[in-house]
Amino acid sequence: MTEGREDVTRIVIADDHAVVRTGLRLLLEREADLQVIAEAGDAADALRYVRAHRPHVLVLDLNMPGDSSLAAIPQVAVGSPNTRVVVLTMQNDPAFAREALQAGAAGYVLKDAADTELVEAVRLVAAGDTYLNPRLGAQLAAAPPDPPWPPDNLTEREVEVLRLIVLGHTNTEIAAQLYLSVRTVESHRAHIQQKISRSTRAELVKYALEHNLLETGAS
Repeated sequence: MTEGREDVTRIVIADDHAVVRTGLRLLLEREADLQVIAEAGDAADALRYVRAHRPHVLVLDLNMPGDSSLAAIPQVAVGSPNTRVVVLTMQNDPAFAREALQAGAAGYVLKDAADTELVEAVRLVAAGDTYLNPRLGAQLAAAPPDPPWPPDNLTEREVEVLRLIVLGHTNTEIAAQLYLSVRTVESHRAHIQQKISRSTRAELVKYALEHNLLETGAS
């Protein structure tokens, strides 16, 4: 019986395929120190279960229907600051790994290597370390350095506003957090959209991840 034991790592699994979730549960729960406490079929449910159960680790599929899994990663820390995210995905492009890590993921595991890597990744991130698929890690290490920051002539204040927009805050909430008027926030938002030629929230999320804005602005 693992329920309530302090030496057990509690895990939430998020994947839109039930058969995959079953396989992951079986893989993880073969280990006496790992316990799957909830399963989610999309990013919204994953965030709900994380807030409700406060697991040590969220194993998150990168490609699920509905809200973006990438956009959900920084929101995990808002609802449960001690929960760490291991991305599990078929995406073997190092650019996707970079985006996930910049968004706040602590681990990145490819699905075709889950049987040999996932248990290790979960244990490492639960202990405060990080895990990156070795092949992708080598490719990232060989990648060219990031361009100058902030990009596109954004000001530091505009980056702050953009980060809060991406994290799902309203103009009123942003104004309160940054001690600005709502009208000023609206002006910043308009300037941001004009400078980067993006308008929808999904486009702003993608832009922020592509340009490392979430990680750089994090405290």
